[in-house]
Amino acid sequence: MTTQTRAAARPISPVLPILSIAILGFGILFVAGHAQSNVLHDAAHDMRHATGLPCH
Repeated sequence: MTTQTRAAARPISPVLPILSIAILGFGILFVAGHAQSNVLHDAAHDMRHATGLPCH
């Protein structure tokens, strides 16, 4: 008995992963860029200047 099976190939759209990463990245920048906590501010200080966010 020979049984042949095939997996249905479904093309993966790159839109959802790109959109998810963009939302996550902007969320992290927003939180770190506008945080009032000194710990978050100090951790993100150099990146804030590199991305052009005001901090002082």
